[in-house]
Amino acid sequence: MKPYPRPRYWNEPTMSWWERAYIFEVARGLFITGRVFTRNMCHWRAGRKGALTTYYPEERRADYAPLNRGKHILVQRIDGTPQCIACNLCATVCPAKVIEIEAAFNPDNPLHPKYPARFEIDYSRCVFCGLCVEACPEDAIRMLPEVPNLPALDRDHMWLGKEELMQWSPRNDGAKR
Repeated sequence: MKPYPRPRYWNEPTMSWWERAYIFEVARGLFITGRVFTRNMCHWRAGRKGALTTYYPEERRADYAPLNRGKHILVQRIDGTPQCIACNLCATVCPAKVIEIEAAFNPDNPLHPKYPARFEIDYSRCVFCGLCVEACPEDAIRMLPEVPNLPALDRDHMWLGKEELMQWSPRNDGAKR
């Protein structure tokens, strides 16, 4: 049985003899790689930084977006409790479904009887879109561009709980009680 003939398209690219030889393209790629490597090594020997090197904790990459949203924080009230009222709007609007909130009830606080007993974000799946910040009616969750030690070697260490989200860079909103 004959194989099905592949259709020919009008804009199908044609390769020249030079491109079909393949070894010349490999040599060209090695030449470009060697040129970049040599240029960076000359910078290093002269005491300057390489063109693509960023010393991560001390420096911030120049190609970060100027509107980089960064890491989430939970805003605190004056008494130190989270400003979140556990309405689950941020978890509902999250496209990656990385926010998990468990609500609890406090009958002693008539102004804010509902609070999050558990508030966790899975940073291994977060896309940092900022929709959770925009959806929050209480302005309880914010994003700060300073991101210390966010990369981790294990996915289990990428889950951040309520305590870390409140203690990383504590912020108070004096206008709300």
